[in-house]
Amino acid sequence: MCGILGIIGNHPVAGELYEGLHAIQHRGQDAAGIATYDTKFRIKKGTGLVSDIFEPEDLEPLTGNIGIAHVRYPTIGVGDAEDAQPFYTNSPYGIALAHNGNVTNYADLRKDLATNDLRQLNSCCDAEALLNVFAPSLPTGDWTKSPADQIFEAVGQVFERVKGSYSVVALIANVGLVAFRDPFGIKPAIIGMREDEATGEQTWAVASESVALDILGYRNKQDLRPGEAIYIDLSGRLFRKQVAEPNHHPCVFEFVYFARPDSFLDKISVYKTRQRMGEALADEWKKTGIEVDSIIPVPESSRTSALAMAQKLGVKYTEGLVKNRYIGRTFIMPGQKNREASIRRKLNPIRLDFKDKDVLLVDDSIVRGSTSRKIVELAREAGANKVYFASCSPALRHPCVYGIDMATTNEFIAKNDRTAEDVAKAIGADAVLYLPLDALNAAASAGNREIPRFCNACFTGNYPTGDVTQEMRDTIAQERILAQGTMF
Repeated sequence: MCGILGIIGNHPVAGELYEGLHAIQHRGQDAAGIATYDTKFRIKKGTGLVSDIFEPEDLEPLTGNIGIAHVRYPTIGVGDAEDAQPFYTNSPYGIALAHNGNVTNYADLRKDLATNDLRQLNSCCDAEALLNVFAPSLPTGDWTKSPADQIFEAVGQVFERVKGSYSVVALIANVGLVAFRDPFGIKPAIIGMREDEATGEQTWAVASESVALDILGYRNKQDLRPGEAIYIDLSGRLFRKQVAEPNHHPCVFEFVYFARPDSFLDKISVYKTRQRMGEALADEWKKTGIEVDSIIPVPESSRTSALAMAQKLGVKYTEGLVKNRYIGRTFIMPGQKNREASIRRKLNPIRLDFKDKDVLLVDDSIVRGSTSRKIVELAREAGANKVYFASCSPALRHPCVYGIDMATTNEFIAKNDRTAEDVAKAIGADAVLYLPLDALNAAASAGNREIPRFCNACFTGNYPTGDVTQEMRDTIAQERILAQGTMF
């Protein structure tokens, strides 16, 4: 997962892009970048957090009333500075582009671009491949003749050649802002508009999550539809078109872990979904017949579900684990060693909440098991009598090829159809409970009944794009190993 943001208006946008990146920093900690345009492209990007890359003096040269920005969490690529987004090409017209997702046919596409399009890629990032498909698809004729139609035709050619998941934002010099979402809509994208009360001037923005638009004051928000493209010209006119037939399969793991609870994705409240997940977990826990003294969330993303679960069960809820807020999200840290080293620095138990008690720990998921195992160890060291563990999602067993850092089958603790009892033994818990898949999907779809299905590939192995081969999985896995600098 990454985070994208694009803004076009009648005022300098660099400051807004910077603030917006902070709102979606949780979507990527590896790198960040901003590209603006006035009479030339002005780009600043690098590795690290947004606050590490940008100082106040770095924003001053980023002039222009149109710009895009990105926070990166590596999936394709080795995570070097050269893979930071946005990417830029000077032909035709000058285009900068950033995306969230993962191009599943990246390896073949890269070869095809070199052989047939004679385009040399300078990085290992799939966003550069996307840019080099989009750019030559644009006409070199007169832009005054229906530029929207010309842009939408170019997006259509992207949809034909590029497979996988991608939500894209791009700026075209002296033309405007473009955004599009792949026909499966796996990754989110939200459009917002803000109108100046005094002048009536409109500013438009596109972001990965609604929270970025909220913070920047955009009130008229709509989801970009799967297979849809939008174009906003320099005068602020919005053009939109359904370029490809939609086959909507939004990623359900956005609601489990990635998105902020104050965001809406595809009209679904992340917060309300997590509440419903907790209530469904309570129903499942009742079936076990096990009584506990308290329910303790593993901060941060499981808090909402844990509280809802405790309220429905009538069990005490306590904040027994204190998080160091200056440690990043361990799930999206590159490399297993980095994750494991950060867990103990990240969490510290309140011993009074554990000593001589039977506790139920609630986390958003159990992926590799390393975090869960160390948290169980913390609970026992703090004096817990019994330690149970509940996951707000089903058992993860299959690699995600659409942009989540779990691209090799061997890393899953629930691999090879291990049971909950097997996993409990592996992490040292007295019992493990998973939320059933149908309950998870019901919790999300209750917020928007127009979405009949979600991408559940990491749980089921059924990939909605239908083009995922074992060779493709192996290639992506190798890319992830390079990015992490370690074997699982």
